Amino acid sequence: MKSLVVDDEITTRMLLDRMLSEYGQCDTASNGKEAVEAFLLAVKEGKPYDLICLDIKMPESTGDEVLEEIRKIEENIGVSEQNKAKIIMATSVNDEEMVLNTVVNLGCNSYILKPITKNKVVKNLKELDLIQE
Repeated sequence: MKSLVVDDEITTRMLLDRMLSEYGQCDTASNGKEAVEAFLLAVKEGKPYDLICLDIKMPESTGDEVLEEIRKIEENIGVSEQNKAKIIMATSVNDEEMVLNTVVNLGCNSYILKPITKNKVVKNLKELDLIQE
């Protein structure tokens, strides 16, 4: 499994990197611009991400904006629905309406409320059929 973690907080990036590295390659980005660049590079190299973990609240560009851009790129290059990256949004805001909007309208696959724990991550990975344990 190839993963990309996008969060402006270094501690969250490091935590998720440590957790996801157990399952394969994990790259990190500190903002939305880096995330889109990493995504495009992975696609260009023919090794797209299986999983992208995005923080919703980031400076410069929000996780929602990055999610929308990634989904547009996938659509433009003809990625089938089953081959699209699984995207998990992470947020500290327990706003069900905002989360549902992101999941339903923008194509997010799941979300995790912070604080992030290994149990939450593993549960999501299993539900998205990215791992079996």
